[in-house]
Amino acid sequence: MYITIGYGSAGRSVRRYGKKLPVLAPVHAGYPAVDGMERNESEIHRNRCPLMHFRNNRAAASFTVFGRIAAPMVDRGSGVAHRGAMGEDARAGLKFSSLDSPLFDGAEATKGDLIDYLEAVGDRMVPSLRGRPLSVVRVRSGQEPFMQKNLPKYAPDWMKRVTLWAGSSKREVSYAVCDDVRTLLWFGNQRAVEYHVTLLLAENLADYSGGPTHLVLDIDPAPDRPFGQVVAAAELIRQALANDGLSGAVKTSGSKGVHIFVPVRAGVDIEDAAAATRAIAARAERLDPDLATTAFIREDRGGKVFLDSTRAGGATVVSVYSPRIRPGATVSFPVSWADLPSIDPRDFTIRTAAELLGDRDPWAEAMPEPQPLPADLIAEGHTIPVARVQAMHEGKRRARARRES
Repeated sequence: MYITIGYGSAGRSVRRYGKKLPVLAPVHAGYPAVDGMERNESEIHRNRCPLMHFRNNRAAASFTVFGRIAAPMVDRGSGVAHRGAMGEDARAGLKFSSLDSPLFDGAEATKGDLIDYLEAVGDRMVPSLRGRPLSVVRVRSGQEPFMQKNLPKYAPDWMKRVTLWAGSSKREVSYAVCDDVRTLLWFGNQRAVEYHVTLLLAENLADYSGGPTHLVLDIDPAPDRPFGQVVAAAELIRQALANDGLSGAVKTSGSKGVHIFVPVRAGVDIEDAAAATRAIAARAERLDPDLATTAFIREDRGGKVFLDSTRAGGATVVSVYSPRIRPGATVSFPVSWADLPSIDPRDFTIRTAAELLGDRDPWAEAMPEPQPLPADLIAEGHTIPVARVQAMHEGKRRARARRES
């Protein structure tokens, strides 16, 4: 028997993926089991009856049933006691607190939902974090979200870390390196919602001696434009890659856009990788200049979708499966190219994503093998100015022109 947690968007996802799921009302919450019954999404929503997904007769998370608190449950086979009466919890050798507190305004989820989600997907999320300096975005009650790079002094000694020089702040920063689910859960307890990592492994960042493991194209829609605009632009990137014998995997950003990852063979020079990323974006733009643009300055985009090629060098990108501080607590979720036109990024949340994954790791399944970069792609990229630098100089020129006019 299987469960999904929540109503609303979970139901939409169930309907979109064409599933009917078994429903079992939890006996421990005071309601009789209904075995062998199937209900569709509309019945679930109308009756406010949450679906519950059981694996080996162990529920994946605890939550409220018909306004009553379900009894403490057990995680996926760990046998560790979970949620207590005061919202406390213990698992993976860690203690958790305030699990019933709202995660952030508009999340429609609690801190406990975040911990449950990270535990459910951790084994599939950690491979994308492993060996890379980690930056997190935390959100405390009553405060604005903030990015944290430097590990706090109270971080446990068992946590892996790497110290790197930060040129922007001119100081050494001690980054966490998330090589296991325990580290991920510790950060979840610190109310770390977003998980961002570099494209280079930590061992290559000290002196930039190694290149990135992937190229990343970040596609952002124009304001108030539908997601279909992003899909069409992603297909331009896909075609530009194919024209050079390359391929990539796509995921939602967890916000309004998508990220396309192109794995590259080890040994690619960091500047050559950045150049190739710029060239891919430029070639995609030329395929349909009325739809897409590489213009870094917003007012120059003219309602077109932005093909962002600046995720290069020491830049970071939000990890696959990472939650985002966005309405509904959406997550960055992998999708197939075939499904991309039919999905709604808002359907992938910390309440729905784990059930949609089941036991699969679609990101690992979709990721191509590392590929060599064509010489002509690199050569063209070196003729294209770096967007951020070009935008900085153009901004100064325009400001000077306004002052002189």
